[in-house]
Amino acid sequence: MSWREILNREPARYVNTRHHLLHFETIAKDVAALVPAPDATVLDYGCGDTMAADLLAAKCGRLYLYDGAPKIEASLRQRYANAERIIVLSEAALKALPDASLDMVVCNSIFQYLSREECRTLVGFAAKKLRLGGRILVGNVLPPHVDTVADGLALLDFAYRGGFFLAALRRLALAFVTKYRHLGPRPALTTFTIPDMLRLLSIEGFEARRIDQNIGHNHAHMTFIGKRL
Repeated sequence: MSWREILNREPARYVNTRHHLLHFETIAKDVAALVPAPDATVLDYGCGDTMAADLLAAKCGRLYLYDGAPKIEASLRQRYANAERIIVLSEAALKALPDASLDMVVCNSIFQYLSREECRTLVGFAAKKLRLGGRILVGNVLPPHVDTVADGLALLDFAYRGGFFLAALRRLALAFVTKYRHLGPRPALTTFTIPDMLRLLSIEGFEARRIDQNIGHNHAHMTFIGKRL
């Protein structure tokens, strides 16, 4: 299953509506804190069915949203039809963005669904579309040592703080019963060590570093930022 197919089934990833909303609110606030300037042009690549893009748009001049899943693209167009700073892109419109026209490209929770070659292609695309000094933000990168047990504990902590603990507990219990054989390492997902990710970004012309805290609720995962040289 491709990342587009996974994201087209996105609502199943959330235990309830509150989880869905808080997930995207947390991400939007974390990304907004890293926007380089109030007038920045930002592309959120693989944005998912975000319910909080307005929080990010308020911190930049223009926000492009792109998701390759047709169902999600349609939902985004309906939700943000009247948002002045938000533009939802089709794949053709994404490719047509002028080179060196963006100040920031956000790739959150995408790399684990891509092959390493696809990750490099995406980083190369970002390098082409970013101005010199622009940034790529790669969030929620999976390190090799993190497994579904650690992710489950992170979800429960987020759910406890967010007020949907029982719903999250039920979902995890159901997942354990129906998919217990998949607990532990997830070979189907792409993982990166810190040197791997820094090397990938530097090869494509970025001065890269890992930032202290991951975007979103799971702080066992990693976020990297690269400056276009």
